[in-house]
Amino acid sequence: MDIHVGDILRMKKTHPCGSSEWLVLRVGMDFKMRCQGCGHEVMLPRSKAEKNIRKVFRDGLQVDV
Repeated sequence: MDIHVGDILRMKKTHPCGSSEWLVLRVGMDFKMRCQGCGHEVMLPRSKAEKNIRKVFRDGLQVDV
């Protein structure tokens, strides 16, 4: 899956704050992401993150996954 720093990911599950969109801060074996609702930052293994992605937005446009 082609994910870049600066992409916004819409995930299957929502964060406890209610937001389901995350900003990608770092890409590698792990993804570092920031919640767009509350600003909480998490690191997820790439395999777990890719499994839970619904949509990818790059520069405001939806990207095919």
